[in-house]
Amino acid sequence: MAKVHTTWRVLPHGPIEKLSERLWRIEGSLEGMEMKRVMSVAKRRDGGLVVHNAICVDDATLAELRAWGEVRAILVPNGFHRLDAVPFHERFPAAQVACPAGTRKKVEQVVRVDATYDELPPDEAVEIVNLDGTKAREGVVIVRDGGGTSLVFNDLIFNMPHLGGFLGFVLRRVTGSTGGPKLTRVSRLFLVADKRAVRAHLERLAALPDLRRIVVSHHLTIDRDAPRVLAEVAATL
Repeated sequence: MAKVHTTWRVLPHGPIEKLSERLWRIEGSLEGMEMKRVMSVAKRRDGGLVVHNAICVDDATLAELRAWGEVRAILVPNGFHRLDAVPFHERFPAAQVACPAGTRKKVEQVVRVDATYDELPPDEAVEIVNLDGTKAREGVVIVRDGGGTSLVFNDLIFNMPHLGGFLGFVLRRVTGSTGGPKLTRVSRLFLVADKRAVRAHLERLAALPDLRRIVVSHHLTIDRDAPRVLAEVAATL
């Protein structure tokens, strides 16, 4: 996989999934591997859009996105999710580029960062926070609307099925990334600095009122009994 794209390069992706009145999801492919990536788009109270883990999309999808609202913030969730940050920002130059403070140095290797998650303006509908116990290397987006509460994670939580081939073997046996909702060996090693703090924060998120779904940046949305699933994941720390 290329480290970054410098031009608007559209890889195969699915249609917009309108998960709720304020949250959209698009699942895309990665070149040369079966792993899927996910872009989430949330709509703030003021109508502005927050894009998490940007993906270059086809013209029809881009037009629908523009019609839904103005892109105000592009969240680059860590230094490994920079692939389309540059061309996406070129399409939306007025948008702020933001990332967790602990990943800023790596993100800034490829794209200008205007703000950290802590510095973005607050919004009642779309709350962007750092996850406790990660040294500000991982965040979560909390989206609230008439359809309940949704959480958008990046790499802390995976929800991938087992895959075939050599990549599938590595993801299952080496990184422990596949086989349902979980904290992978990679996230435990590189993201979790304080297990008790991360666990406590995940438990608080699991207790949020009317939690309906958890969107992750790779593969499947957790949309059945999300509070229980998140609490069980937290308990593995």
